[in-house]
Amino acid sequence: MDEACRITIPSGYGIGYGKGTIASAKYEIKLGQGTHYLLARNGRGKTTLLRSIAGSLSALVGRAYVRGNVQFVPEDIEYNDHLSAKVILKALLPSESLQDCLAFAERIELDVNKNYRDLSTGNKRKISWLMAEFSCSKDGGDVLLLDEPFTGVDSYVRNAFMEYWSECQSGVCRLVSCHPDFDSMGIHSAVLISDGEITHTGSNQGKSWGELKGALI
Repeated sequence: MDEACRITIPSGYGIGYGKGTIASAKYEIKLGQGTHYLLARNGRGKTTLLRSIAGSLSALVGRAYVRGNVQFVPEDIEYNDHLSAKVILKALLPSESLQDCLAFAERIELDVNKNYRDLSTGNKRKISWLMAEFSCSKDGGDVLLLDEPFTGVDSYVRNAFMEYWSECQSGVCRLVSCHPDFDSMGIHSAVLISDGEITHTGSNQGKSWGELKGALI
């Protein structure tokens, strides 16, 4: 496992609010560099787990260990309505990453000259995704916790995201919560929350979403 970036969830790690545990880790889970999908039915604790790993919400039992520069990108992040996408990205990103980011923005059909208030939900999500990915260190050692990055985007953009993740795995550990919308989507590593248990499945061959979703309760 790559030592520059990793997430370790200890056995018994419990998430929830107050005294109510939503889910607990059945065993120790170790996630290294690459893309790992966080899958569960609605209300089972995907966002809660991401927030707990990021440290913005305390776990009820135990503590997750994270190695690397952590970014948690929530689904409901907002920016100033009167700023253009280009101004937002220029303000947030390292200068050496900006041109590559803007080139990719064009690839995913984001009009960076539009003000934030005039963008669709999907295009607003693209800004958050670009901000996270292109602020990663060139030397590696980043952990990205992405909450529903596919919200509002079409299949073309979703595939562009996934292609980027496939091409840029070195030095980055991504944990991505999502609701896949096609059964053939290949998943090589998945953290599952089902029936109050947090588990992990992974293999070199991978499984399809169609095979995994039947395990979710």
